[in-house]
Amino acid sequence: MFRFLSVASLAVVLWACGCGKPPAMGEDAGTGGGATGGGATGGGTTGGGTTGGGATGGGTTGGGTAGGGTAGGGATGGGTGGGATGGGTAGGGAATGGGMTGGGMTGGGTAGGGTATGGGGATGGGAGQVVRFIAIGDQGKANTGQNAVGAAIGTFCGANPCDFVVLLGDNFYQSGVSGTTDPLWQTAFVQPYATVNVPFYAVLGNHDYGGEGLGTDIPKGTNQVNYSMVNPKWRMPATHYHWVLNHVEFFGADTNRSMFSIDQDVRGDFDDWFAASTATWKIVFAHHPYKSNGEHGNAGSYDGLPFLPIVNGGAVKSFVEQAVCGKADFYITGHDHHLEWIQATCTRQGGVTTNLVVSGGGASSTSTPGNQPTYFKSAQIGFAYIVIQDRTFTLSFYDENGAQLFTRTITK
Repeated sequence: MFRFLSVASLAVVLWACGCGKPPAMGEDAGTGGGATGGGATGGGTTGGGTTGGGATGGGTTGGGTAGGGTAGGGATGGGTGGGATGGGTAGGGAATGGGMTGGGMTGGGTAGGGTATGGGGATGGGAGQVVRFIAIGDQGKANTGQNAVGAAIGTFCGANPCDFVVLLGDNFYQSGVSGTTDPLWQTAFVQPYATVNVPFYAVLGNHDYGGEGLGTDIPKGTNQVNYSMVNPKWRMPATHYHWVLNHVEFFGADTNRSMFSIDQDVRGDFDDWFAASTATWKIVFAHHPYKSNGEHGNAGSYDGLPFLPIVNGGAVKSFVEQAVCGKADFYITGHDHHLEWIQATCTRQGGVTTNLVVSGGGASSTSTPGNQPTYFKSAQIGFAYIVIQDRTFTLSFYDENGAQLFTRTITK
């Protein structure tokens, strides 16, 4: 692994990091218009007195972590985001009540594959099974944009059910965090999302792995895994992991490892997890896109450099085509700093159609020079709000002021 990385590091001076067909299912709900599916009620678990599908007001509760061992956390029969906010992560231990299980880590940040068990499953008020969450990426700049989007999410989730937030990588610019006490935890996570009272499930981007976006400091990613044992609001049991909430299974990938072709553990675990999954919906979230109209572009030809191995994202393309296409319903990423639901999809014979979404406008925006057909594309900052109720999936984009830009629903 590290022999390959040392060879790859010879090419870092060449790094260019900035740091189809429509689905066969579903209907376009149009752009603009009213709020999407956010009015879904119920869906929360019983036994803890949760209402409206989550903990009251979406609030996260207590349960800290205990060293690297077990974190109980006083989950109330489900609550928000993976069942309970309590339960933090355990580096090799287990958390009950919807917290993280497994999460073993080996070597220099290599994930042994963590699991997070969801605390859902119960229906409420006849609304069926429902999961609601926010997805943002490239947010970790501690700038005006990040704070504006964070405030908008806080206001939105105060008025609409939110079970958790997904962070799509590049959580800390320019070179990740030095440890669990790095000041960036306050300025680029705690403060911008102080009013967002739900758990945050995060994956790593190239900036999180150091080198000012080169992503070459592989052990550095473990610092964000370790923070899960400090702050239960932050959920990252390993550098790649999965969990189930109600009828949805979520898979967090580590595509920075794919960039360097050191993702064998990720591929193997994804194969096993998908083979064992019985969830109605399967959602993969990662940093690097498969298709994008943004400045980085499509995997395999990132930054217009298809002739440069590593830089061009060819190994990311290989990972997505092997481990995600035809298996997941959605592949949701960041890396490009814009909002987009592209019409291109990926699949395999006998598999499901995998939809492609980019939500990298968590702090700043970049242009969208690509001309691949889209359902929506906007070069501005904001966030995605997703409601998965029974067999329908609704995604809406909102800007930094909380104004809805787009909404679309598909049914399977």
